[in-house]
This record gives sequence, structure tokens and C-alpha cells, in this order.
Amino acid sequence: MKLITKAIMGKLKNNPRDNAANKPHLKLFNPAGAGTWLISEMSDDGDTMFGLCDLGHGHPELGYVSLREIENLDLPFGLKIERDKWFEPNKTLNEYAAKARDVGYIIS
Repeated sequence: MKLITKAIMGKLKNNPRDNAANKPHLKLFNPAGAGTWLISEMSDDGDTMFGLCDLGHGHPELGYVSLREIENLDLPFGLKIERDKWFEPNKTLNEYAAKARDVGYIIS
């Protein structure tokens, strides 16, 4: 599965930079365990993304992540990170982050 469609890429690149008031337009997840990313921005390099990252340690945080690194993660059973095709943002990244800090994981 392609992690970022052209439509999603356009939304990510059009969002203002370093702004947690943006809505995330991409949700990635680990189908074999912990790991969820809500991405709101893509840098001009086409690799560096900004969003809410939850690696399953109980401390989701806002930060930067590499698309290439996520694409190249080798998961059990030959699985790869997937895009949630049905994700529709209903909050800003700040709102998702506040809730995630309260409960210790991302709730989308």
C-alpha cells in the first residue's frame, strides 16, 4: 500500500510549517503492534514529516519523523507500516496531542 497519496501529499505540503494547530491529514500505524503517527506537515524534501508520534511507550509527543525510515521498517510476518484509509481528522494536532498526553496513547 502506498503510504501517501498525491492528494494527501498536497494537503501536508500546504499546511503551515511547525504549527500544531493544523489538522493531521495522514494516520500511519503498525498493524503488528504499537506505533501510530498522525501527520500534519511534509517538508519540501519529501521525507521529513511533522506530527504526533506514539511508539507505544505511554508518552506520545509532537515531533519530526522520516517517511523513508517508516517505509523501511521491517515488522513481524513480513508486514509494513500501513495508512489508515478511513482516517478523517476531526481535531487539530494540538487537540489530539492533549488527549494523548492525558491517556498515554493516541485516540483518533
